Amino acid sequence: MACPVQFICRGLRTVALVLLYYVFSIGITFYNKWLMQGFRYPLFMTLVHLTINFCLSALTRRAMQCWTGKPRIILGWTDYLRKVAPTALATALDIGLSNWSFLFITISLYTMTKSSAVLFILLFSLVFKLEEPNPFLILVVLLISSGLFMFTFESTQFNPKGFTMVLLASFIGGIRWTLTQLLMQKAELGLQNPIDTMYHLQPLMFLGLFPLFLYNEGLSLSTSEKLFRVTELSPLLYSLATLSIGGLLAFGLGFSEFLLVSRTSSLTLSISGIFKEVCTLLLAAALMGDKMNMLNWLGFAVCLCGISLHVGLKTYYSKNKGPSLRQLNSKSPELELPLLRQNKDDRDDSAVEYNDEDEEQEITLH
Repeated sequence: MACPVQFICRGLRTVALVLLYYVFSIGITFYNKWLMQGFRYPLFMTLVHLTINFCLSALTRRAMQCWTGKPRIILGWTDYLRKVAPTALATALDIGLSNWSFLFITISLYTMTKSSAVLFILLFSLVFKLEEPNPFLILVVLLISSGLFMFTFESTQFNPKGFTMVLLASFIGGIRWTLTQLLMQKAELGLQNPIDTMYHLQPLMFLGLFPLFLYNEGLSLSTSEKLFRVTELSPLLYSLATLSIGGLLAFGLGFSEFLLVSRTSSLTLSISGIFKEVCTLLLAAALMGDKMNMLNWLGFAVCLCGISLHVGLKTYYSKNKGPSLRQLNSKSPELELPLLRQNKDDRDDSAVEYNDEDEEQEITLH
């Protein structure tokens, strides 16, 4: 009876981890959209989230150090500015533009357009030779791009400004995740653990996004009664509380992804991400009143087929060519962290328990 019981427990644990990932991932999307309806300062909101993520990652590093007794990595200034800064700048622009777009577009259009990030990830992974050329990739590109066209064609809630922002964010996201993979795969830097990577990225991300915030929102926010010109304390506390909740959701999203992939596999995370998009669109139609016609739904289905094909190809070639083939996963939702992937040789019952040896495993990005 040990084997069936163990199998059931493992299945229930996987379901629980997937549901936890859904709560944070879908939750932060709807929460940010809801917050933007009354607090129209997306770049300031992003800066608050970055500050909270830095504090929480610092506390997590401290807890890990106390638990393991091993000191955490701290990069020198030369490596920090030369090797981390480009990744931080791309990440800041990706997240900032994504949050900014919520002022103009619906959740359904945001979700669908953001899914096109796989095209740019494939492009830059080929440029940096992280992905091996494959004729099937042409089919993946055609399916995703045609699905995106069908989804936006004759859409009644299409906004060109917001769409351009998300598409630009997806393009920068391709650079972001490619640079992140290069950063984490440099063993000499010691940033294999996503918490360490997050800790080093947040300060430079803050500095990179701050000038754009000053130019676009600085004067308006300084005269707003929501923060700096409040006449009562309660509205200020309410604004800070709502912004802080988003930061906690962002950190919880990255941590839930890390738990899911470390306790299962990166394939589980990829498949979960595909079904998450379906849940997001259904909830957007039911809760937010997003309108989609049959052609839009068909375009979404075609795009999901392209993403599913990419996940399947990645899994197939990983099994046949071994862990030396470094590839990128297909999705990159808002503020998601680079994740550790379990090696094929470690995928047995003993690999279920997480420990510090996970830092030496092969890296993949989601």
